[in-house]
Amino acid sequence: MVRQDVPGWRTSCQSRWMPIECSAAGQVPGRICGPVEKGSPRWGRFAGRTSAAAALALYSALPEPARGEGEAVTVLLWWEPFGRPRRLPDCRRRYNISGCRLSADRSRLGEAQAVLFHHRDLARHGAEGLPRGSPPRPPRQRWVWMNFESPSHSPGLRGLAGIFNWTMSYRRDSDVFVPYGYLYVPPAPRPFVLPRKTRLVAWVISNWNEEHARVRYYRQLKEHLPIDVYGARGLALAEGGLVETVSAYKFYLAFENSQHTDYITEKLWRNAFSASAVPVVLGPRRANYERFIPPDSFIHVDDFPSPRLLATYLKFLDKNKPSYRRYFAWRKKYEVHVTSFWDEHFCKVCEAVRTAGNQIKTVQNLASWFES
Repeated sequence: MVRQDVPGWRTSCQSRWMPIECSAAGQVPGRICGPVEKGSPRWGRFAGRTSAAAALALYSALPEPARGEGEAVTVLLWWEPFGRPRRLPDCRRRYNISGCRLSADRSRLGEAQAVLFHHRDLARHGAEGLPRGSPPRPPRQRWVWMNFESPSHSPGLRGLAGIFNWTMSYRRDSDVFVPYGYLYVPPAPRPFVLPRKTRLVAWVISNWNEEHARVRYYRQLKEHLPIDVYGARGLALAEGGLVETVSAYKFYLAFENSQHTDYITEKLWRNAFSASAVPVVLGPRRANYERFIPPDSFIHVDDFPSPRLLATYLKFLDKNKPSYRRYFAWRKKYEVHVTSFWDEHFCKVCEAVRTAGNQIKTVQNLASWFES
């Protein structure tokens, strides 16, 4: 359906989510329940009783025994991301994943079931920095390409065909899917209290580039309403105070640095949702956002023919409390999880290795897939 709150704009509210089926024991932390295809025998059990929001790929906080009991899995980090050594996590304690041995010690290459290669470091060192030997890797060892930047900021993709077995990224069709955040149903609902709002629109930006679509759109939008900018070209942001600062604003500009499939970053999950500000998004299409979040939890710039009409709508919501609060209705059921870099990524690989068993494949067209 299409909602028209006031003349002059159209906000699409049509849901494109698919119902999700989980095991009888319920959803489990870190595991995505499988989609139910429309028309399948299972569809009828969901179609009549599943709300749109229940169709998210949700994670649950229900307790369960530690997953992955049995033989330990060794995961080797060939490069620690951005060359910054860090204490590797205890996967059992942090994510209830047992038998996961993480290491940055390259002497353990021969015993590792999976080796992680961070793309930014791979681009810096080049293919000659990959493990060498004869054979170059033990049988059934998986080489995992790991990248959480968009294709626009991922140089050197064309020379990586036929090297890796798995992909790990924010894309839903990755072999190991780790989004920047997700919604989940807590064991017991907790009341949501909207912070006191004293300001209108905030934007935090560290990488200012006049050629980016987000900067061009901002320059047009600011002609019609005030925007407080923090970071590279604006106000100073207190150390560790981003969420606290943004929570005083009604809206946050969750503008991505580039527009690509599933590229929805911490700008939405942490900067907006964790701060309880309504995100105004510029990124992939609205339909892409609706794969992950409720349609009435955000405002997309594409919903409006011009920045001027978007500004008019934000001013309208500023003066109409019931209409504004509708953007928080989903909070009655869902909580927000912001993914922890890099701990969750490392631990998820152990779980993925066990789930895959002996299945081995090779990613033949890495660049064409990631850039699609």
